[in-house]
Amino acid sequence: MNASQTLAEPVLDLEGATPVMAQYLQTKAQHPDALLFFRMGDFYELFFEDAVTAAQALSLALTKRGQFKGEDIPLAGVPFHAADAYIAKLIRQGFRVAVCEQLEDPAEAKKRGSKSVVKRGIVRVVTPGTLTEETLLEERGANRLVSIASRGGRVALGMVELSTGDVEVAEIAPEQIPAQLAALRPSESLIADRVLQDEDLYAQVKLYGGVVQPQAPSLSDPAAGEARLLKLYGVQTLDGFGAFSSAEISALGMLAAYIDVTQAGKIPALKPPARVISNNHLSIDAATRNSLEIDRTQQGRREGSLIAALDGTVTSAGGRLLLSRLSRPLSQPDLINARLDTVAWLIERRDLRNALRQQMRALSDQARALSRLSLNRGGPRDLVVIREALGIGEHLAALLNDACHQSHPDLIASCPSEIETIMSALIPSPPLSALRDRLTRAVVDEPSLSLRDGGYVREGFSADLDEARALRDDSRQVILALEQRLAAETGIAIRIKFNNVLGYFIELSSKLAEQLQAQDAQKQFIHRQSLANQVRFVTTELVELDGRIQRAASQGLALEQEIFETLRDEVRANAAGIQAAHDAICALDVACGNAHWAEDHDATRPVIDDSTVLEISRGRHPVVAAALRAQGKPFTPNDVELDASGETAPRLSLVTGPNMAGKSTYLRQNALLIIMAQAGLFVPAKAMRLGVVDRLFSRVGAGDDLAQGRSTFMMEMVETAAILSQATQRSFVVLDEIGRGTATYDGLAIAWACTEHLHEVIGARTLFATPYHELSDLEQRLAHVSNLSLTAREHNGELIFLHEAKKGAADRSYGVQVARLAGMPGHVVERARDILHRLEADNHTELRLDDLPLFSQVAAPIAVTRDLSKAETLLKSLNPDDLSPKEALELIYNLHKLVKDGG
Repeated sequence: MNASQTLAEPVLDLEGATPVMAQYLQTKAQHPDALLFFRMGDFYELFFEDAVTAAQALSLALTKRGQFKGEDIPLAGVPFHAADAYIAKLIRQGFRVAVCEQLEDPAEAKKRGSKSVVKRGIVRVVTPGTLTEETLLEERGANRLVSIASRGGRVALGMVELSTGDVEVAEIAPEQIPAQLAALRPSESLIADRVLQDEDLYAQVKLYGGVVQPQAPSLSDPAAGEARLLKLYGVQTLDGFGAFSSAEISALGMLAAYIDVTQAGKIPALKPPARVISNNHLSIDAATRNSLEIDRTQQGRREGSLIAALDGTVTSAGGRLLLSRLSRPLSQPDLINARLDTVAWLIERRDLRNALRQQMRALSDQARALSRLSLNRGGPRDLVVIREALGIGEHLAALLNDACHQSHPDLIASCPSEIETIMSALIPSPPLSALRDRLTRAVVDEPSLSLRDGGYVREGFSADLDEARALRDDSRQVILALEQRLAAETGIAIRIKFNNVLGYFIELSSKLAEQLQAQDAQKQFIHRQSLANQVRFVTTELVELDGRIQRAASQGLALEQEIFETLRDEVRANAAGIQAAHDAICALDVACGNAHWAEDHDATRPVIDDSTVLEISRGRHPVVAAALRAQGKPFTPNDVELDASGETAPRLSLVTGPNMAGKSTYLRQNALLIIMAQAGLFVPAKAMRLGVVDRLFSRVGAGDDLAQGRSTFMMEMVETAAILSQATQRSFVVLDEIGRGTATYDGLAIAWACTEHLHEVIGARTLFATPYHELSDLEQRLAHVSNLSLTAREHNGELIFLHEAKKGAADRSYGVQVARLAGMPGHVVERARDILHRLEADNHTELRLDDLPLFSQVAAPIAVTRDLSKAETLLKSLNPDDLSPKEALELIYNLHKLVKDGG
């Protein structure tokens, strides 16, 4: 349980602690599970165990300061201006960081007494799932916090992305949790205690849920959760957001409680919670995601993944939306076709598309800027990001509107529905227009990064600020003017100087000082200090001017801060409109990016319907084809025809062929094209027709799991078992060489049984690559099975892979030739070739499936009757317990003689 969320007040023994250390200990007690960054002047300091931990994790010098309870207090620290970099390192190592700031100026504390302690307080708790700073976030990666709660036998999963304001909740079956977590890839997961009681589920959450934070039962109570949500959204009822189950309220309530704690009561700009129906998305389990390398390769890199090959977006937020769509493709044809309509419309308008992309390239991350501003972490540049986004958004809307009217001047409805929705969101409402104009008048084009630096409010926006700045900037001229006036009045060469102790003062030689005092009947000049050869004076006017100049800089910063806070509040008040415009730009960026990619890669629009057909003509693997293209090499396209009903095409295709011929690429290629199509993207093929898939399974290239004690073969069987238990007739399954990790007959038996089950019981569209060429006979035995082979050819002793998928089974596997290509020593290859020829000669009669008892019908056992032998008759007539040792020995000799004589 998170100690930061327990309700009981800790009991502390502060005897002997200094006032500052007592303040530290009290603050630390509120968050015992977090490293406490305690602000002390220009540093964040850590004490006691936190200092030891941080010094080790960050390679800091570990020192000591003072004592407590008779022991030295360990100390480590980091400069406050570089804290983000250190916090990022700690978060990546799985730590939580509580940030305790000074809440007042030290001068204010001194007014209460010389020993008064500066007020401090927790301003946030930094955790992996609640990051908002640009320096801590991946530019094109989401940073999600999820919660899992269970109520009344139902399980709900909530999600919030604090950096963008997205909130979702879905009611799911318990077995769907791993797939949902794999799709969302959360950085942190809040899990209700009752959910953690399921050990298997907890293991899955630890595997896919990021940093796991168990939550107290009180935090998942639906009534308390609803109250937190009402407070978070500032509403009196949740009815306007939709109907939520008690489990969904519990999950959302846990998120609200965690946000309240980690953000120290600050309320972020969040979108209303969207209720996600899990059946509306293509389900892809974690093993399949890993196999298909959708967002990262199996080595954990983005380069070489599907998203890296397809990402043509020009904004970071657009890139995140594209990844989200690929991670959770749709399963509703009308929604998919709406996205495809937009891409098709943009493909036909290259000039418009280029103009839109050029405009969007100038955009920064509007959603993350809004989030920082709403949590009081934003700066002047975030205001500029909002201002520029509103202006560019309006320009984008104008470009789209002109394109629609050029097509049909009197009928704007000719535009795709998604384009109309985008235009509607980008045309600013009167409040947004007013906000944009006010930001334009208020904030300079290139403001400072930090509020402390000032200078970000445009000249002429505030008369008071202009006056303060004038006094600050013109102080030398003001002092010079006063100096000249006093010299004229007294006839003495007055010189005004400055130091940090006295401020501004008049300095004269002793002789001139006597002359000045002698003629100063009005006592205008006040003596301040006498030195060996100089005397220093001030005047009332100079003291006042000194104070005004000294205050001018701080007053200017204070006025700018006040203006910034006012503008920030105005931005927060318009958060909903800003978020809608941001979402519209993201959708437009994804559509433009895919249109650009489709034109560049000769991609086509897939035909999406409710059938059970999969037809792909000259399809290409999007990642492999791109890699070969970069090398100037061609990719061999291939076709596939499957129909779960078996009416127009086979239901299941067995894929054979030599190793390295491209079987795994062919399998993955078709799975990836399904993901792209259902994400609403054009696909690299000549043509494609797809009846929507509900679940996608890919068991290609399993590895071992040593942590759970599972061998490669065991992992293969576990993944295959999951497919056979979860797949439906509308699913798509790709299996690669099932059974190869065990004895030949065992593997052949498993592959046979899996093929039968997929064909006869499940009826799913399936591509099954197998090393067992004997399975090709299934084409004749099962009604809707076909054979495909990836071809190769021998030419002058060289093996040439053609990478073509053709109808029919492969005639051989070319294993020895592949071994030679892999660089195996020549004498080993020749020895293997010799052994192969001998084995083939010894087994010249080809073994057929029907010859194997495993695959033939099992006949009833036949009772066999025969006469007993003399030895058997003798044994049946004896009672072993009645035999003496001598008789037993004689019996053995007699039995031996009888058996030897054939009796």
